Amino acid sequence: GGHHPAREGEVFNTRYQALCKLGCGAFATVWLCQDMRRKKHVAVKVLKSREGFAEAAQDEVALLRCVTSMKKEDQAGENIVCLLDDFRMIGENGFHMCLVFEALGPSLRCLMGNYAAQGLPLPFVKKSLRQVLEGLQFLHKRCRIIHTDIKPENILLYRRDKNLQRLLLDTLDCGQRTDLRLKGPRGDLGTRLEESDLMSIEVKIADLGSACWTYKPFSKEIQTQPYRALEVLLGLDYGTPVDIWSMGCLAFEMATGERLFDPQAGKYFSRDDDHVACIIELLGRIPPQIAFSWKKSTKFFSRPGALLRLSRLRPRGLHSALADRHRWPPHDAAPFAAFLLPALHYAPERRATAAQCLRHAWLSA
Repeated sequence: GGHHPAREGEVFNTRYQALCKLGCGAFATVWLCQDMRRKKHVAVKVLKSREGFAEAAQDEVALLRCVTSMKKEDQAGENIVCLLDDFRMIGENGFHMCLVFEALGPSLRCLMGNYAAQGLPLPFVKKSLRQVLEGLQFLHKRCRIIHTDIKPENILLYRRDKNLQRLLLDTLDCGQRTDLRLKGPRGDLGTRLEESDLMSIEVKIADLGSACWTYKPFSKEIQTQPYRALEVLLGLDYGTPVDIWSMGCLAFEMATGERLFDPQAGKYFSRDDDHVACIIELLGRIPPQIAFSWKKSTKFFSRPGALLRLSRLRPRGLHSALADRHRWPPHDAAPFAAFLLPALHYAPERRATAAQCLRHAWLSA
C-alpha cells in the first residue's frame, strides 16, 4: 500500500538504525531507531510513498518547525513532541518522507487500558490535563496551530529520569501486541503502577499530521469520531475550540474509563446521527441558531430541536452520568462537571479557552 517495507537492522539516511517497529497507521509506520551519530534512541516516522503523503509531510514539517522556533520563547512548548530531523529516502516503493522525533514512551491509551474499569487516579488526571492544556495554549496562541486530533493515542508518556524512561521504552511494541501492559518494577507485566511511579510520568502532545494553521484549515473532515466537536459534525467552520472539545472528551475518559460519546450506526441512522443524539442527551437541546446555521442542516434536523432519524432520546445530564453510572459522590461529580461543561459549550466562541481551563478551580484543587 505504499509503506516502506523496513526491517530490523536497516539504516535510514546512513544514520538511523531500525531497532523495532513501534506502530503502523494509514499514512506511516513508526520505528524505534538508534541515532548512530548521537548515540541515543529516536522515533522515525516513515510516510507512504505516494505523492499526496509527501505534500502532507511537508505541511507537518512546517508546523513542527514553527513549534520548534516558538519553543525558544515559551517553555510550554516542551509539552509538544520535538522534531529532531527530516529527510527523504528511496525504497522499493519510491520516495518516502521521514520525520525524526525524540523517543518517548507508549501512548496514554496504553496506560488507560490498565485502569479501564475505574479510570485513572484523579491526581494523575489533573496533572496530565494541565500539561495537555499548556501544550494546547502554546499551539493556539504562540503558533496559531489547531491540532485537530486530540485523543489518548496522541498523548505520549515519558519520564525525565533515564532509568525510569527505560522502563517505558521496554514496552514500545504497540505494533506487535494489542494487550500492551506497562512493566512492573520487577520486570514482570503489571496491571498497575505505584502511585509515586504514576505521578512521575509526564505527557506530551504528539502527531501533528492532521494539524493545520488557524488561518488556513486543510480539511473539513477532522478529529477521530468520539472526540469530534459539534461544529465539525454539523459541517460548520471550525477553529481552536475544536481542540478544547476533544480535551473535554479526553478528560472524562481518563477520569471514568469510559468514552463520553461512543456513537454507533444503526439500521436506519448513521454514526453521525447517533453522535448528535448522544450530545443532545448529555448537554441538552442544540440552539436553533447553531443547529440551523448550516445550509445542509436538514441532514440531521426536521425542525428546531428535533432530530430527523432519532426521536426517542433519553436526557441524562453530565452530573447524573457521573453520579449514577460511575458512582461518583456529589462532592467529586459537581466540580468535575463544572470543569467539563465550559469545554463542551455548543457555541465555539463561548467555549472555554485552554488558558481559562487552566485557571479552573477543579484542576488546581
